[in-house]
Amino acid sequence: MDFVIFIMAMGALIFGADFIVNQSERIALRFNISEFVIGSTLIALGTSLPEMAASMAASFDHKSDIAIANAVGSNIMNITLVLGVIFIIAKPFKPTRDFFAKDSIWALLPILVFLLMSIDGEIGKFDALLLFILMFAYLLFLAEDAKKEEIEEVNPASHESFSWLKSIGLLLLGFILVVTGASFAIDAASNIALSFGVSEWLVGVVVIAFGTSLPELIVSITAVLKGKVGMAIGNIIGSNLANTTMVIGGAAMVNNLKIDLNAYHYDLAIMTAATVMLIYITANKLYSKPAGISLLIVLALFLYEKVYPIATTIAN
Repeated sequence: MDFVIFIMAMGALIFGADFIVNQSERIALRFNISEFVIGSTLIALGTSLPEMAASMAASFDHKSDIAIANAVGSNIMNITLVLGVIFIIAKPFKPTRDFFAKDSIWALLPILVFLLMSIDGEIGKFDALLLFILMFAYLLFLAEDAKKEEIEEVNPASHESFSWLKSIGLLLLGFILVVTGASFAIDAASNIALSFGVSEWLVGVVVIAFGTSLPELIVSITAVLKGKVGMAIGNIIGSNLANTTMVIGGAAMVNNLKIDLNAYHYDLAIMTAATVMLIYITANKLYSKPAGISLLIVLALFLYEKVYPIATTIAN
């Protein structure tokens, strides 16, 4: 039954993602807002709702491992899986935005802040407040940066056919489908994994992280297939920032989160390494299939380390 639920949830994710991308594009055109800004704010925050819901629920149940592992694993999945797939399936492109100069620091800064906060073994409410402020600073940066950009009007006629009621309605429907689909996908995948007796951290960092990253994956692929690569990359950068600030911060506001850096150093190192790879790719504008393959190799190493021992134990 869990497998059937998982498949149906994927269907909801796909339809919801299509609504989100279409209506976000219309809103961007209506107000001459760049696709990147829409992707890194509206879409990123929307697709991060499953991570926030899952981590806050885990924190409420005093399951710090799942709450933090979900955010860490989602960051890893977003860069290695989602961006890896994007670079492989996308046609050659040269984005007008300089992601390295403008956005790379926002990909790495929250992770460094999170690691510093974790040294004492706990993420408390004061830490959560600082993480929220960091997210606000990013939104403020985007707002200031958007004023400097000149957005070319692609389709002036779109203003005439624009309907707030229709766009907001379909956008909300898209988010509902994405969040609901991800929720059911998480539950089904977790039930399947827990039936094999794996740890809460492993469930969080792999299974739930993959489930909560499905919105980013589906939305980004949909955006790329529609030629909106800037929107897709913005979605990933914004989502990872939201995961490290809003998701972990929100969970810490419910209950203080315990974290053992020594126990989970491998996963944290993979998350940091993947982020550094993203910065290197943007610095050298390596938006290509080889870059995508390199990111998927990192994902394969991560999954091999986490899943292979469990699979071997089950097989024996």
